Amino acid sequence: MISYLKGDPVAIVRRPPRTILIIEVQGIGYEVQIPPRWLPAPTRGEGEGEKIVAPTNGEAWIQVFTHQQIREDHMILYGFPTAAERDLFRQLIAVTGIGAQLAIALLNTFSLEQLVEAIISENTKALIQTPGVGKKTAERIILELKTQLGQWRTAAAIPAPAAGDLDPALQEDVELTLLALGYEAAEIWEAISHLHQDPRLAHNPTPEDWIKAAISWLSQS
Repeated sequence: MISYLKGDPVAIVRRPPRTILIIEVQGIGYEVQIPPRWLPAPTRGEGEGEKIVAPTNGEAWIQVFTHQQIREDHMILYGFPTAAERDLFRQLIAVTGIGAQLAIALLNTFSLEQLVEAIISENTKALIQTPGVGKKTAERIILELKTQLGQWRTAAAIPAPAAGDLDPALQEDVELTLLALGYEAAEIWEAISHLHQDPRLAHNPTPEDWIKAAISWLSQS
């Protein structure tokens, strides 16, 4: 089992719906499928083809934590920037009916902390924002992972995203409105977490003001 690779990032190759990182380790080039959001900023939004990439850690190398899947005719490596994301991927693909591509999609839609929180808090509305995840699939993920992820988050010291004290109904209104406007779930959670620190909004239960503030913050970030 290959636990991680440490070497020089050579190129990003897009084979829709897959994003492949080619990393050279001691003269051998490994193909590793990664969540697209891990791409270096200059390559985001590009079309198909091969793009040369630079290291993302300021050094001449990167470290990729991998999950190795062996099939009858070939081997596939899935790669993640942290061991925790790799471990969460393994827990996701253990869920009935959840394959590697759907697990990658979930990790691409949310940050590690957001995804764990969505599952533990039984937030199906958030989970179904992931392409390919319907209500029944979200409910199955929650059913099979809620308890063990709660224990894992504590054991691995994974921080919960800032929740603040926003009324759940108000927060749902804000989330649904922003989703309808085309914002991604991860962006919305980040905006709401940031706005919880604004004392002017802390005492304001009006959804419109929260939505306006969130849009303003998202347009500047």
